Amino acid sequence: MAGTGGARPSLYPTLLYADAKAAIKQLTEALGFTELSVYETADGKVMHAELVQGHGAVMIGSKGRGGLFDTAMKDAGPAGVYVVVDDVDAHHQRALEHGVEILMPPTDQDYGSRDYMARDTEGNIWSFGTYAPEIGA
Repeated sequence: MAGTGGARPSLYPTLLYADAKAAIKQLTEALGFTELSVYETADGKVMHAELVQGHGAVMIGSKGRGGLFDTAMKDAGPAGVYVVVDDVDAHHQRALEHGVEILMPPTDQDYGSRDYMARDTEGNIWSFGTYAPEIGA
């Protein structure tokens, strides 16, 4: 993340999925995330997973796994996450090759970014682009 001076990111979007294993597969294979860790419950639900992209990360878990966070997120709708990537067109092509639903193809924006928008298997919106504001210390 720009402006962090090599420190760990301080913001982690956290998403729960009915099929977290399928979400992890799509995010890693089609959208270029790298699996950092996956912890499962005894019955095979994803208790906690961390996927990284560049200098950021997202946390993933299974809906219905129990616990306070799962209960609090019970009625939450889809979320939107923006991810900075170096080559928007190559990233978009990879998503297409894996059958990801594309909502907006790579587009040059008035504010200087090039980005595209996709929907994952459970309705979350993922935007990938070059816009990366410098965040002060």
